[in-house]
Amino acid sequence: MYESVDKPMIGKSVNQKKSIESIRLHLTQQFNLPLEQIDMLLPTFIATLGTHMGNLEKALAENNPVLLGKVGHTIKGAFLNLGLPDCAQIALTIEEKGRQGGSLTDFKKLVEDLRLLIKPVLE
Repeated sequence: MYESVDKPMIGKSVNQKKSIESIRLHLTQQFNLPLEQIDMLLPTFIATLGTHMGNLEKALAENNPVLLGKVGHTIKGAFLNLGLPDCAQIALTIEEKGRQGGSLTDFKKLVEDLRLLIKPVLE
């Protein structure tokens, strides 16, 4: 889970530190929030991402392209709000292909790619 920069990030990977700092910077610039407020909100944002990923994986397990599309839309917005455009692009693909029924789409690969990209943030 996230710890404030004022506190040591013991046990955190370099990728996680960079990811968290990137999100903090984005929130500061995009929403003009003070760092103290970001530090209070960030654990909730990260937990919400974990929940969205769980919902995406559940829709994948159910082989439900329409639900994948809906969850893809939701998580895309979360990624954009956190300044994670690479993740948002994959979520957009999931959203669009899911809405189309996505019978030829490799949703498993898309979700795996997304999981790999977001892993440093969720660690």
